[in-house]
Amino acid sequence: MIRRVTVPALFPPPTYSHASVVEAGTKLAFLAGSVPLDAEGSIVGEGDPVRQAEQVMANLQEQLRAVGSDLAHVLHTEVYVVSSETSVLSAVWEVVEASGLSTGPHSSTLLGVACLGYAGQLVEITATAVVP
Repeated sequence: MIRRVTVPALFPPPTYSHASVVEAGTKLAFLAGSVPLDAEGSIVGEGDPVRQAEQVMANLQEQLRAVGSDLAHVLHTEVYVVSSETSVLSAVWEVVEASGLSTGPHSSTLLGVACLGYAGQLVEITATAVVP
């Protein structure tokens, strides 16, 4: 159902694939950005991008569950981190890896950005997944 592609002519990515391919007729879910809010709408882990990434991953799993999918069926993510420091981006990516999301591995883009939608928000992840 999902074919992960690492292109031999390109530098091998450490924990993601260059592309993910699915057959026509497969049901896909395009998820809105998962944010570090709790059920009451409060920011979790204010000032702590690693704690926020953990909450984002927990929320992403809930989004996937709601559409009948899971982390194993994620094709692509975009990971947004409010930072220009690669060490901060790497720390957030370590949370993504530890979650099991990068097993596959899925294709992904990790971005340092100036700001995100909620005051105090440091991390957001969008995802596309197969619904088995």
